[in-house]
Amino acid sequence: MSSEFTWEVRVYYEDTDAGGIVYYANYLKFFERARTEWLRSLGVNQDILLREHDAMFVVKNVSADYHAPARLDDVIKLTLRIDKLGRASIQFVQEAWCGGRLLNTAHVKVGCVDSALRPRAVPDAVAARMRA
Repeated sequence: MSSEFTWEVRVYYEDTDAGGIVYYANYLKFFERARTEWLRSLGVNQDILLREHDAMFVVKNVSADYHAPARLDDVIKLTLRIDKLGRASIQFVQEAWCGGRLLNTAHVKVGCVDSALRPRAVPDAVAARMRA
């Protein structure tokens, strides 16, 4: 599972703080969007996943290291790779890059739950796509 997914996002004025740099919490939003786009690239629609499999993904834990700032109008390349695919959880390593500069590294653990927020196994068909 060493394959890497890449998705780009532009920094808008609303993403910046009073100092003109990307507000630290917005990296979590960027990483969330990258995981959503990654699922889409695998053919996994989250609405259908919930409706047909009673499964959804929730963030359980995040650890982020900030290395360098991004600024207004920068194009940030977001990368994602699975570090570990468990029965009911997925551990990701996600990075944000601008040019050749590493901006942020995050370790994100996502759990699979049912609509009552009880842990459940990642549906087999979805896990197979993630492994491919």
